[in-house]
This record gives sequence, structure tokens and C-alpha cells, in this order.
Amino acid sequence: MSVLPVPEPAFMAQEDLRIFREGVAKFLKTAVPPERSAAWRAAGQVDRAFWNEAGAAGILGVSVPAEYGGGGGDFRHDMIVFEEVTRADVSGFAASLHNGIVVPYVVAHGTEEQKARWLPGLCDGSRIAAIAMSEPDTGSDLQSIRTTAIKDGNGYRINGAKTFISSGQLANFVIVAAKTDPSLGGKGVSLLAVETEEAEGFRRGRRLKKLGQDASDTSELFFDDVHVPGQALLGEVEGRGFVQLMTELPRERLVIASQSITAIEEALRVTLDYVKQRKAFGKAIAEFQNTQFKLADLKAEATALKVFVNWCCEQLLAGTLDVATAAMAKLLTTELQGKVVDQCLQFHGGAGYMEEQPISRMYRDARISRIYGGSNEIMRLLIARTL
Repeated sequence: MSVLPVPEPAFMAQEDLRIFREGVAKFLKTAVPPERSAAWRAAGQVDRAFWNEAGAAGILGVSVPAEYGGGGGDFRHDMIVFEEVTRADVSGFAASLHNGIVVPYVVAHGTEEQKARWLPGLCDGSRIAAIAMSEPDTGSDLQSIRTTAIKDGNGYRINGAKTFISSGQLANFVIVAAKTDPSLGGKGVSLLAVETEEAEGFRRGRRLKKLGQDASDTSELFFDDVHVPGQALLGEVEGRGFVQLMTELPRERLVIASQSITAIEEALRVTLDYVKQRKAFGKAIAEFQNTQFKLADLKAEATALKVFVNWCCEQLLAGTLDVATAAMAKLLTTELQGKVVDQCLQFHGGAGYMEEQPISRMYRDARISRIYGGSNEIMRLLIARTL
């Protein structure tokens, strides 16, 4: 049971969703015992085989129409997967990137031929997705990317470098943001799908060492005169990339917000368990007024934000979630996540600084949430434009 007293929203109160959640939770508990997750963290990435297991279990592409090999669900089914992955501490399994970010680009913007070619593999786990936007000198300023995809016969030649790419070591299906017409700035950006196993000149760089997210492989990618066919251009219309990115970013930011709320709940849950058991000066830490007041503040803030995030999910399902509102959700939840895990680690004392304590990993893992999906400074700019 959640530590936050927020009733299940009406849009989630369906029997099939409850059954689906139980199935996802059971699969993760069975397939990823703690020792397997720990092995992933030590290796710096998830087993390739697990993606096939996840596909066979039906938790990849759950919102993809059934005719393309998907589950035929919607955003609610994706959210269930993301929440249960966080609750199960299935470290590094990039379901939110795969299901919640990359696959929707194909569903929303791909041609019928592209969807028929790419989606079945994205649903069964034979294709692992990544999206390559950030570059060594370009983060949130996507209009300034330097990677090019210049027309060459019936295809394109891609040249450039990308960095901080999640699933970069395992991904074999990479959506690349590149300029098909560098003279047009943002209007010259296009998205192209690179199927890496067929791409001569594609290279994976270092698996980057990070502060947290130990089992999530994050890498450099290099494109050295990589030739892709014309059908690799998402939507097969040049110059639509920036619009496609802006259209899908609200969903990405809501996914991050939802994950942050789930992570906040988990941090509060493990901390409540700890302070009720840990004794100091003859009584449980939970009995001290300082503990009670600080946890009360965190619970109050998190409860209010969970209601807001649920409302944002409802707006997304209705097709009315706007850029600024999604930015608010991402900004507020990720800032609170940082505050919660910091205070919760403090309640653990020295034990919280030890790697074997879940709160230690939660503390490190939380820091990136204020950066990826657009930094929180960018979120403030987006919100400020509405003033």
C-alpha cells in the first residue's frame, strides 16, 4: 500500500489494468531476483537476454496497436510498467525510454511501411531502442546540433557524434536527430532510424561511468559516413524532426514526473520502515518530533504532487497535455525527489551512506532526473513563456 493517501484515479480503476499490473509485478519479481539486478549494476548494463524475456512477457510495446505486434493498450499500460519497474528496483531496465519515448515516435510519426517494419521487433525485444539527441557540445539546445544527414542518391549519409545516450551499448535501433539541411537551423532537423546491425560506419564509444543509474548503459555513439536508405527518414518528409521532437517531449517529461513520484513513494516507504525500527537514546527514531515533522512535510508535498501528476496523466490521455504543464510536472516532481531522498538518507545516518542500503542508490539515481528530458532550467524557461 502506498504511503501517500491518494485514491486511485478513475481512469486507472479498471479490472484489466489491475490484472495487468499484477502480471507485470509478478514477472519482475520472478525474472529479476536481487542478485540478478546486482549483477547488472556490477556489469554496467542489463542482460541482453532480459529484453527478449520482457518481450515474451508482453511488457514491451504495450501501447502499440495489436496489428503491429503490440499489446493494444494505451499510456495507462505504459505507466503501470514504469511504476512497477521502479518499485521492483529493476535497475537499468530502460522500459520508460523504450516504451514511453522512442516507440511513440514510430507510432505517431512513422509511415505505415515503417511501422510494419520496425514495431514488431520493438515489441518482442529483438530491437532495443535509443534516441540520439545530445552531442558533446549540445545538450538541450537541439536547434544547434551538428550531426548531419545529407542526401546521397536514394538515401542519406550521417556524420556526427552523440553522447549521454541511454541504452547506447545495447540499442540496435537508434533514432538520430540530424540536420538534413544545415542552412535552415531548427527547420532543417530530421529524425532518422539507424538499424545498427546494418550500418557500416556506426561505432559505439565508451560506456560512460556515472554518478548513479549503475545498470543503465550510457554511451557515446559515432556516425562516420553511415549510409541509411531513404526509408530511414521518420515519416519520410525532411525537416519535420524538430516538430516531431517538440510534439513528443510532453509525454517524455510526464514519464519522468511519474517515475519521480514512484521513487519518492519508495524512498518514504523504506525510510518509514527504518525509523520505526532504528533506536536512539532508548526509543525509535520515528518517535522524535523532528523526524515526525520533517516526514510530515515531505508526505504533504508528495501527496499534492501525486494528485497533480495524476491530473496530468488524465490530460495526456485526453490529448490536451500542453508543453508548459508537462514542464511543471517534471520540474516540481524531480526537485522534490532530490529533497526527499536527501532527507531520507539523513534519517538513515551512516547506514544510509552505505551501498547496501536502497536509499543510498535512490540518492545517487535521483540526481539525473533534474537534468535529462530537458534540464530543469529549460523547464523554467518553458513555464516562464506562459506568464
